[in-house]
Amino acid sequence: MPSALTVSRLKAEAQKFAARKSAFPEPSLYGVTDGKAVGTYLEHKFQAYLHTKYRYAAGSSAKGIDFPKLEVDIKVTSIRQPQSSCPFKSARQKIYGLGYNLLVFVYEKTDDEASKTARLNILHTIFVDRTRTADFQTTSGLARVIDNNGNLDDVLAFFAERMLPLDDIQAQTLAEEVLANPPDIGYLTISNALQWRLQYSRVIQQAGAIPGIEAL
Repeated sequence: MPSALTVSRLKAEAQKFAARKSAFPEPSLYGVTDGKAVGTYLEHKFQAYLHTKYRYAAGSSAKGIDFPKLEVDIKVTSIRQPQSSCPFKSARQKIYGLGYNLLVFVYEKTDDEASKTARLNILHTIFVDRTRTADFQTTSGLARVIDNNGNLDDVLAFFAERMLPLDDIQAQTLAEEVLANPPDIGYLTISNALQWRLQYSRVIQQAGAIPGIEAL
């Protein structure tokens, strides 16, 4: 019977999968320039690989993440523009994180005209702990406000400057929480939109150097 999938096993298998996938050409991706299509392909391949060895409940669009019981979501992005979208829940995610961990595959895609195949070289495989999934500029800015003896009005002014998507009541409640429970520094760049836009350049730079951001 297949073993139960755990976070530690997921990390180990992601590392193995990345090395294995980087070594083989893929005809079906030749000429494909749509990053979403490449990401979907790689996610499906990884899930299929895992299902041969482990039992686990796969995610769904309703649950929102790929491994709901492990609280991990897969993100696949090109090194040329390392970013992806993410469902928006509330502005609080920008301060206290997304609420789940991220497993990020960063690839470089090259096409071979002679063989009509593509190669996905997975340059980085990174595990970002949920405590590090907030926005860097927002959390580091709030840390400066708090270190400078900031009060409720200062935090509210900071929210306004950052144009966080909050109404007055939400802003007041969140500002009180920030003062009572200062957030950890996050290492994503999260852009305001109907969906969060997550950018990973800082995560790539800091992987292995910051607790909670692991280079696998």
